[in-house]
Amino acid sequence: MVIGEVTPFALGIALSPFPVAPAIFLLFTPRPRAAGGAFLAGWVAGILVVVSLLALLAGVVETREETPAWVRWAKAVLGAILILVAVRQWRPGSAKEGTPAWMSTLTEATPAKALRLGLLLSAANPKVVLLSAGAGLTIGSAELGPPLAFAALAVFTVISACTVALPLLLYLAAGERVLAPLGKAKTWLETHNSSVTALILTVIGALLVIEGATAL
Repeated sequence: MVIGEVTPFALGIALSPFPVAPAIFLLFTPRPRAAGGAFLAGWVAGILVVVSLLALLAGVVETREETPAWVRWAKAVLGAILILVAVRQWRPGSAKEGTPAWMSTLTEATPAKALRLGLLLSAANPKVVLLSAGAGLTIGSAELGPPLAFAALAVFTVISACTVALPLLLYLAAGERVLAPLGKAKTWLETHNSSVTALILTVIGALLVIEGATAL
């Protein structure tokens, strides 16, 4: 089932620690609800644009080719690239500790800046783009009807955005009481960002290489 096939890609995006830290920082702005909501909207929009474009591309080619071998090759290549990115993450000296300077300035961010940041971190982030591309190729080459294709896109987007949405949802439910535990979570994410991201990319990359290679 296609939804099962795209779920690992979505989990790879959702479990990446990098976008969660900005989502938490924005809750310390003068307008936390507006800034957090704008960031989430930008994050969702960026992911949806990339996965939809790749799904449309794969769908157009699928209607012209009975067996689009390029899709299988593309998945294998994407998997190899993800593994290379993971190796670079794990390489000694590649991890940067502490909070980046640009992220520290987010406590003064406006909703408009938060929206732009969400778009940038999703649509222009190579790791997110690669995972979204893999999901888009999977959906577009599966010969689904519009209802099932939209359902697969929706499920992929919701799962991909769930961890970014979580801090905002907790804040809306409990208010400022959640800021202290969220601050501790942010610190943990910053400390273990490289290791967690590398592990996720390695697993998904290996699955893609195996899937693409066995289908050739």
